[in-house]
Amino acid sequence: MADEGVAPGSGHESFASLLERLEAGETVDASGLTLFEHDRFVGDLVGLRWETLSLERVTAHLDVDDRHHQPLGIVHGGVWCSVVETVGSIGAAMHAARRDQIAVGVHNSTDFLRPHREGRVEIEGRPVHLGRSQQLWQVVITRPDGKTIARGQLRAQTLSADGMARKGREEA
Repeated sequence: MADEGVAPGSGHESFASLLERLEAGETVDASGLTLFEHDRFVGDLVGLRWETLSLERVTAHLDVDDRHHQPLGIVHGGVWCSVVETVGSIGAAMHAARRDQIAVGVHNSTDFLRPHREGRVEIEGRPVHLGRSQQLWQVVITRPDGKTIARGQLRAQTLSADGMARKGREEA
């Protein structure tokens, strides 16, 4: 993928380097970034493929097939909810990291507007609100003819990364 104005991402680019590029206003080609390899659920099981990252927009696509179906032969709503959660969370995480924080999803509301059976869908996430303690991201999933299949909002809470590390040690 070599879109106009999209800087190529380096497969083994550090998170700090990626964040520096995003803060400089770049839109980065995310298709080759190894940053997301730890998310086996959405990458491997669901099949979400990252396209671009910027601080104002996150894009991805999904090639829908029968593994995504519920018994009636259309995509299960949980797939769309997972996509909304993941795309919104990545956008929120990029913004939180700018302040040495992390972001966790606290509310996902996804509307299913049209059934979909197979083929590629495009996903776009954009921030609606970027506050100190919360963010709101809207994620839209469209089919090739441009019609919206599903759309959702993810509200994310931003937390101190140090506080989360301490909490994890206390629970262990």
